[in-house]
Amino acid sequence: MQELVVLVDEADREIGTAPKLDAHRTGALHRAVSVFLTAGHRDILLQQRAAGKYHSPGRWSNTCCGHPRAGEDPRAAGSRRLLEEMGIVCNLEPAGKFHYRADLGHGLTEHEIDHVFVGRWHARPHPDPVEVGAWRWISVADLEADLAANPDTYTAWVSQALEVARQHELLR
Repeated sequence: MQELVVLVDEADREIGTAPKLDAHRTGALHRAVSVFLTAGHRDILLQQRAAGKYHSPGRWSNTCCGHPRAGEDPRAAGSRRLLEEMGIVCNLEPAGKFHYRADLGHGLTEHEIDHVFVGRWHARPHPDPVEVGAWRWISVADLEADLAANPDTYTAWVSQALEVARQHELLR
């Protein structure tokens, strides 16, 4: 069964669904979620996307990301993806959302309204190797410096998602 994404208008209102790959090929605006987990002291958990991912393989990104299903609340989607990708269950709090468009190469475009969530986690993750190639904890300051120095090692959305996440008290 092919995964569907929720198509939205500029005001983030649902207008339909489309196969995920089709949405990325056509640049259709769709809804997404990004999660950042912190262990406190402003360290955050990053994942390196698995080598088999059809876009942005091997790039570092936020703790997890994904797309809500039709009718699924974005926070519930964030929790679902956190469990599926990292084997983690924890409370997520909304930090905000942002709209972005990025050319991913190979005829693919990300065009999303991305809902950002933050949570607190202190244990070892149990990632799905189909989704995650590696993981690491990093301070916000070190991440920001590395994003500036090595932007091509990160996903297209992580800088903007981090900016939104930092508005939440857990990452200030």
